[in-house]
Amino acid sequence: MAAAPVAAGSGAGRGRRSAATVAAWGGWGGRPRPGNILLQLRQGQLTGRGLVRAVQFTETFLTERDKQSKWSGIPQLLLKLHTTSHLHSDFVECQNILKAMAFVTEERKLTQETTYPNTYIFDLFGGVDLLVEILMRPTISIRGQKLKISDEMSKDCLSILYNTCVCTEGVTKRLAEKNDFVIFLFTLMTSKKTFLQTATLIEDILGVKKEMIRLDEVPNLSSLVSNFDQQQLANFCRILAVTISEMDTGNDDKHTLLAKNAQQKKSLSLGPSAAEINQAALLSIPGFVERLCKLATRKVSESTGTASFLQELEEWYTWLDNALVLDALMRVANEESEHNQGASEENGLPHTSARTQLPQSMKIMHEIMYKLEVLYVLCVLLMGRQRNQVHRMIAEFKLIPGLNNLFDKLIWRKHSASALVLHGHNQNCDCSPDITLKIQFLRLLQSFSDHHENKYLLLNNQELNELSAISLKANIPEVEAVLNTDRSLVCDGKRGLLTRLLQVMKKEPAESSFRFWQARAVESFLRGTTSYADQMFLLKRGLLEHILYCIVDSECKSRDVLQSYFDLLGELMKFNVDAFKRFNKYINTDAKFQVFLKQINSSLVDSNMLVRCVTLSLDRFENQVDMKVAEVLSECRLLAYISQVPTQMSFLFRLINIIHVQTLTQENVSCLNTSLVILMLARRKERLPLYLRLLQRMEHSKKYPGFLLNNFHNLLRFWQQHYLHKDKDSTCLENSSCISFSYWKETVSILLNPDRQSPSALVSYIEEPYMDIDRDFTEE
Repeated sequence: MAAAPVAAGSGAGRGRRSAATVAAWGGWGGRPRPGNILLQLRQGQLTGRGLVRAVQFTETFLTERDKQSKWSGIPQLLLKLHTTSHLHSDFVECQNILKAMAFVTEERKLTQETTYPNTYIFDLFGGVDLLVEILMRPTISIRGQKLKISDEMSKDCLSILYNTCVCTEGVTKRLAEKNDFVIFLFTLMTSKKTFLQTATLIEDILGVKKEMIRLDEVPNLSSLVSNFDQQQLANFCRILAVTISEMDTGNDDKHTLLAKNAQQKKSLSLGPSAAEINQAALLSIPGFVERLCKLATRKVSESTGTASFLQELEEWYTWLDNALVLDALMRVANEESEHNQGASEENGLPHTSARTQLPQSMKIMHEIMYKLEVLYVLCVLLMGRQRNQVHRMIAEFKLIPGLNNLFDKLIWRKHSASALVLHGHNQNCDCSPDITLKIQFLRLLQSFSDHHENKYLLLNNQELNELSAISLKANIPEVEAVLNTDRSLVCDGKRGLLTRLLQVMKKEPAESSFRFWQARAVESFLRGTTSYADQMFLLKRGLLEHILYCIVDSECKSRDVLQSYFDLLGELMKFNVDAFKRFNKYINTDAKFQVFLKQINSSLVDSNMLVRCVTLSLDRFENQVDMKVAEVLSECRLLAYISQVPTQMSFLFRLINIIHVQTLTQENVSCLNTSLVILMLARRKERLPLYLRLLQRMEHSKKYPGFLLNNFHNLLRFWQQHYLHKDKDSTCLENSSCISFSYWKETVSILLNPDRQSPSALVSYIEEPYMDIDRDFTEE
């Protein structure tokens, strides 16, 4: 039996056609024994010998069988394609055959007469491997010269491959395993004629590829990307989105902190991940981030001309599997065309065809689709290892003021009567491009503001002056980051981006999915060291009242929205006497306060950050000598409620009980830190033994002695492992609580003291028969 073909593009196979392929297609051989032809071909597919199996059948036999099986002449076409695609061929006849093959494989629907789709037959008889070989031929050198095939020929090959990937299961995965082919595809994007087809095929392949490719292996990456026009760069961002994002395992268990810690230890020994390497490769390309910023902030009037856009839409329509977006775009075009035609006839004006005059709504949607991808790439880069470098560039290239200028007209524009939606969806569906752009915009703001002094670029000059005035009136030093802000890089116009966000946030309908993202974006502005001026800036704009209305009066049911609102409320009120006064003014009846408490107690995982902030604020207020503070302490229902020891113990018991080492995630680890805050403040007042003794009593009252304190002991052991090696996390704990990290560590060490005689050690309150503190919780 002939040897298996050498993979196209692999070392030994370059420079000549594989011996097995030549032998196979050089003659048809004898007629095979009767049997299951398709089974034999499938076996050949699995072993990489599909072409060898296929050519064992005579042309006459295949023609006869074609009449019976309705193969549409595909095996015969493949024979001719192979024959006319030799290295020294002029490819004219080859290209004609490809055109015919493209027509045949374009038919994706099964008819009553056929058993298998044409793309399946094409792949079964080795067509996919043959096209890969034809496409990669430019990588082969003959006597020092590179062979070339036309762009049209490459385009047909790509079209056939894409149709086959879409219609035949397993083809995309097989192509993804050919790493040299995947890397080679990037080189086809140098031509505008083949760019769109290549980009979409790469995107599909990368979507199923098990291992992420490395962009630094792409030949001349910097030159390739630098030569893209803005339209190509925007489409290229769809590929980049896959190559710079860390691969998700899709398993919730793998998101536990135990698993993440184990993965981080493994990563340290392996070096940077492929995603990190790809991010660095992109940032090393001159002008890359600057061009992304220009794309993100480009106005609709500055976008591509009508003719080139219509040409691109035609190309998408020609070969995209899912034309729903295009169908919707063309529907909008037809609606506006009919409207314009009617208006022209009434006014006696000549009518301009929609094919030559692009409707404004289509231009807007085109720009929205581009900006979606660009904002995603910028957002990922902002969260990567080179965050500070990206921050500096984004500030320098004025991304924030540019987005501010687009806010009303594009990002948060009002829906028109014919706003684009996908078939089977509505305008409020998360699949809508309009909706997705808004969410991506909010995610970018969150990443940009989070623990970074550049957050003040979200304001304009007048608003920065307002922050300074607030500090001056309160007789406190101005925030250093405000003083250091480059005024030439901030937002212009009457309102900054943060203020615009607050305005739309307050108008958002109760059931809106945007509420979560809006709250997260605003909260990120407040994160870090607490700033009285930042809080007052937002309080003056009615943010606290809006949050309380959503929590209490609208009785919000969404857990995600509630969590984001509780987190934001905590940051807004922390250590701020004025905020507590405003809270008490709004929650002015026992009925309202009970609704508020019900929302807090319904899920402590969601509300524990607010509980922590109020607890910390109470501790600070109790140690201040000030009439204004004393008044708030005596009148505020919330502070009075938190000050009661039974209330604190109830929170403490439930916070410890709802988490375990094996289920700790980035989301619920805050429950552990909130329980520690309560105990640290108790320790300051020399009441730590009292709180531990009360926990012991609560255990016994539940008839499960030891179950809570054993769990807490394990949680604290994990806390030491997790935080003592994480500078960022420890800094966040210190900044947000205004408690030195050394005090955090000391408190944990005291609680874990193995001396059963220590009144502040957990083991002193666990009876010997119920002791279970040495459990191994290491992730396997």
